[in-house]
Amino acid sequence: MRIAVVGTGYVGLVTGTCLAETGNTVTCVDINEEKVKMMQAFKLPIYEPGLDLLFHRNIEQGRLNFTTNLASAIEDAQIIFLALPTPPGEDGAADLSYVLGAAKDIAKLIKDYKVIVTKSTVPVGTADKVIKVFNDTTPVEVDVVSNPEFLREGVAVDDFMKPDRVVVGTQSVRAQKIMAELYGPYVRQGNPIIFMDTRSSELTKYAANSFLATKITFMNEIANLCELVGADVDAVRKGIGSDDRIGKRFLFPGVGYGGSCFPKDVQALAQSAKENHYEFKILDSVMEVNDTQRKKLVEKMRKYYGGDIKGKKIAIWGLAFKPETDDIREAPALYIIDELLNDGAIISAFDPEAMNNVKKMYGDKISFTDNQYDALKDADALLIVTEWSVFRTPDFDKISSLMKAKVIFDGRNLYDLQKMIDCGFYYNSIGRKTISI
Repeated sequence: MRIAVVGTGYVGLVTGTCLAETGNTVTCVDINEEKVKMMQAFKLPIYEPGLDLLFHRNIEQGRLNFTTNLASAIEDAQIIFLALPTPPGEDGAADLSYVLGAAKDIAKLIKDYKVIVTKSTVPVGTADKVIKVFNDTTPVEVDVVSNPEFLREGVAVDDFMKPDRVVVGTQSVRAQKIMAELYGPYVRQGNPIIFMDTRSSELTKYAANSFLATKITFMNEIANLCELVGADVDAVRKGIGSDDRIGKRFLFPGVGYGGSCFPKDVQALAQSAKENHYEFKILDSVMEVNDTQRKKLVEKMRKYYGGDIKGKKIAIWGLAFKPETDDIREAPALYIIDELLNDGAIISAFDPEAMNNVKKMYGDKISFTDNQYDALKDADALLIVTEWSVFRTPDFDKISSLMKAKVIFDGRNLYDLQKMIDCGFYYNSIGRKTISI
């Protein structure tokens, strides 16, 4: 099939590349000329494990192309994906201006039948608005389909190539046949393509992300209670995670969720509920708890230092919102850095992939190091914010020799408590007992 993908952000680029991998001819469109030139020169603008190989292979074999010319990209395309940003507005509602603007531009250019696919995460009723744009702009027939993405950063290529399920919202028999053919190669193992109406499809995406955010938040609440009653959250997590009705995933406590999806989608679903005169109390609580949890480590640090951390050198391991990505959107580390800077702390940070993105935000307000150990030199404390694998089994003797004091605040519960006792560290984690020197 011939496919156009409008927008080369995280979702658009992964979608376009993976669609090309099964033999489709894909043209990705973006208005950012510098970015398009970069991709035409075989350079990826994002870090995502496994994407580089597919990206290069499909460009070399002529199946993946990049352009700023919308008209040429969509001229022969049977399917046009809209993978555009839907940032939250001041009230938390998703901003649809990019999606609707692109729809209007496309409507002015098309000359024959197209399937228009909203890949962006959009509120219920967006497909209806997109259809109206086409109906008001062109007599050419189109079908507008909702096809939400369920890609996890760090494993997005696997998620696309071997999806748990594909959700497609359409009531058009013609569009359903085309979408079934498109996704057939990805579900050969028997995972379903679930067809439904567009409104249900749009809500499915928000409901899935909001449920997972709620699950994370619940465990953070349990972790906070564990600290008060003397329980161990790791034991509790294992005890409830073995129940098939609950499951093991998304039960790890920490410093709150972040990223491009959970914060925005929870906020948007809550706002959508308000617009329909419904108070979504659970989601209001989820957002409140997550805001508090992001600052949990800083509160613990202030308590440890008697409320005064001015002049303390704090080493931070991990800046991305999760491992295996360079994405810092709504990353807990950013909230922690802001709090520490306001308190007068000196910060030295390391992350395997996200440092360049953080440098653009903070400049010389904090220092960055070439490796994790350099960040520890003369540090009063180490804060672990992102659970990169490289942080899981460090050289504790080296840590001890570099730091001014053997103090660790761990927001991801990476280390065994007995190991911390044996190594002589003060160790404060989430939902577990504090190890004192």
